[in-house]
Amino acid sequence: MILDIIKAVILGIIEGITEWLPISSTGHLILADEFIKLNVSHDFIEMFNVVIQLGAILAVILLFFHKLNPFSPKKTSLEKKETWEIWLKVILACVPAIAFGLPFDDFLDAHFHKFLPVAIMLIIYGIAFIVVENMHDGLEPKIKVLRKLSYKTAFFIGLFQVLSLIPGTSRSGATILGAIILGCSRYVATEFSFFLGIPVMFGASGLKLAKYVAGGNSFGGAEVAILLTGFIVSFIVSIFAIKFLLGYIRNHDFKVFGWYRIVLGAILIIYFIIKLLI
Repeated sequence: MILDIIKAVILGIIEGITEWLPISSTGHLILADEFIKLNVSHDFIEMFNVVIQLGAILAVILLFFHKLNPFSPKKTSLEKKETWEIWLKVILACVPAIAFGLPFDDFLDAHFHKFLPVAIMLIIYGIAFIVVENMHDGLEPKIKVLRKLSYKTAFFIGLFQVLSLIPGTSRSGATILGAIILGCSRYVATEFSFFLGIPVMFGASGLKLAKYVAGGNSFGGAEVAILLTGFIVSFIVSIFAIKFLLGYIRNHDFKVFGWYRIVLGAILIIYFIIKLLI
């Protein structure tokens, strides 16, 4: 029990960091699962991953609560209108992910939630980050503040988010890349990516939870303790990760994350090959 709690802490830390940095939380959790196995069923591990994702998304809600709250008495009528527009753009950008995600969720989990596909996607998008940053080096972004983001651009960012349905891509990575390609500043791209995560991750978590309950599964005291531990740790670590990334990109680009993805993907492929040979 104590050992599983410690493992839940480690996994919560991994989720809290990798969910928001564009380096793929799925890839890291798959790697971690090879060495940090919880003494629970496979179904429970899937449920655990959902719960720690919820901890991560609640960190965004806390940090941006005022900005995302259209009912705040501290906001002017114009600010409330702009807040509603943010939500409408977020909802519009989520439509493609819902349209493609619901019918293909089980298929993607079954065929792509594995070492090799994840490793390949880590490398592909790592290269993409470096290429896109080189292409935009010295260029002035067209969209420097979130309120200037058009509905059309928001929808196209949502199309990029569809790419993240393949494990190893990174939801934040795909949306940030798409937003930069479409003319957003790194800050706007990152901020909008965070906001997109709220309905998408809540929806994905709800779907996983419904499947888990429909399968006749239930929780015992030990399982609840593991879930709460992972949830709380992921929530706390996410707060620091989000603040770090927003501060980092004010003066830096995303190339370091691209190189990190390439190295991690190569490590995963080497590990995959060694595992096959042994």
